[in-house]
Amino acid sequence: MLTPKEKQNSVELYFMESRAKLIDIAAFMDRVERDGLTDDFRYQAFLDALKELHSEKRAENVLVSLSDPTAEPIPAATTKAACGAWPEKPK
Repeated sequence: MLTPKEKQNSVELYFMESRAKLIDIAAFMDRVERDGLTDDFRYQAFLDALKELHSEKRAENVLVSLSDPTAEPIPAATTKAACGAWPEKPK
């Protein structure tokens, strides 16, 4: 007979991993600011995505904020790889 899964302690399980990621994010931001690259569209998109951490659907909203908002595919790729952020603000 299967029994319901015991409630897990998410803080106990994920705090140290999340702490390390938060430190990585802070270090990334320090490097970008030190190098004077704060106007780069990817960094600006990153800052906009951080604002979504205060929303109710954090993970979904962060992903959407960094995604291509267009519905129509482009005829041909303009770069060799994805850049991780949409270069234009949605209208």
